[in-house]
Amino acid sequence: MKQVNLHKVTKILAAGAVAVLGVSAQARAEFAVCNQSFDVVNVAIGQLSGDQFETEGWWTIGTNQCANVVKEELGNRYIYVYATDVFGQPIIDGTVSMCIGEKRFVIEGIENCWERGHKAAKFREVDTQDTVRWTLFLSPPGGL
Repeated sequence: MKQVNLHKVTKILAAGAVAVLGVSAQARAEFAVCNQSFDVVNVAIGQLSGDQFETEGWWTIGTNQCANVVKEELGNRYIYVYATDVFGQPIIDGTVSMCIGEKRFVIEGIENCWERGHKAAKFREVDTQDTVRWTLFLSPPGGL
């Protein structure tokens, strides 16, 4: 399965998404993930919380749907994203190892995942360019 190029997708679509989210103050998400692929995806995120990283998941996002994964204004420039298909296979490439759980989870720290009863996964770093709101679009392979 071909990997989604999030860097390219983010550069092309993020500016417009930030502008759209800024228009609607009541329904505003601070970090949203939108699924423009043809399959349901499961998403986990990681971010710095105090002096250590924290990961959280899962959000199940249907085709042409979005999930508000961070509801507060972004305080971190970098958000880390891990996404799988319904079979648990990663659909984006990542380089940052963080911990995930099999079911809904919040995990403090990214060290020694296996020893603490979690699984290690490679998260993709998303540069939000120090904005307070960001939307990430997951597109099908071969898409924008």
